[in-house]
Formats: sequence, structure tokens, C-alpha cells
Amino acid sequence: MITISLRPVGRNWGTISFASTLYLCPILDLLLAEIPVKLQAELRLGLQEALVNAAKHGNNLDPSKRVLVRFSLIDNQYWWIISDQGRGFSPCSAGDIDPEEYLPPDESESGRGLCILHQIFDQVEWNRKGTELRLCKQLEHRPRLALRR
Repeated sequence: MITISLRPVGRNWGTISFASTLYLCPILDLLLAEIPVKLQAELRLGLQEALVNAAKHGNNLDPSKRVLVRFSLIDNQYWWIISDQGRGFSPCSAGDIDPEEYLPPDESESGRGLCILHQIFDQVEWNRKGTELRLCKQLEHRPRLALRR
């Protein structure tokens, strides 16, 4: 079951809550509905990685546990806050981490999602417990017209 409340307008936050699952197409469609078409493919990949991590690694695909996504557009920035009910995750706390550091040394898949998140989003931050992920994508700045005096 998917629960939706609010549409993000101005500084309001929309929310989507769903039972832990890997069937994410309808959730991704809802999260990307208001995103410019040219950003949708890239953001779909990044959000899918974040949601899979929350449902699979955070909640262990336990259908009694929920994933909560809050989203908004604030000052030319798209924000997503993804929370799970798991035990937490201990990411590196360094500010400017090279995304390549998350790539695994072997051919395993472990770490690939974290590398993708850091390459797609402008900000990737976890809370201290590691159960909440904040993602931000900055919209392109359009130069303002100079006023003539």
C-alpha cells in the first residue's frame, strides 16, 4: 500500500510512504511527476538506488516496515528525504568524498549505489543514526537580466 499526502508547493513537503518492496515503478513515477523531463532519467536512477537501499538494506524487505519519502522544491533545489525503519547505516562522514571511494575493489555490487548517489545528486547526507538520507539536486541557474540605469 502506498500512502500519499500533500503536493509540494512553495516550501511545503509532499510525502509518500510505502511498505518495503522492490516494486518501485509507481513510487518513482509519483516522485518524478513534477521534475523537468531532461532530469528524469538521471534522477530516476538515483532515487531508485536510494529507495532500494532503504527497503532492502535498511528494512530487510520486511513488509511490516515502511519507507517514508518527503520531497519538495525549495529555492531552485529539489529535495528528497528518505527514511527507513532499519538499524542504521554508517557512511563516511567526510564532507567532500570522491564518489570513486565507494566503488568496491572487486566485481561485487556492494558500494555501487553509493557511488551513483554521489555522482547524481549535489548533496548526499545521512542522519547520525543512518536511517535517513537527504538528497538534493540543484536546478540550473538562469542568468538574470541586468537592469540598465
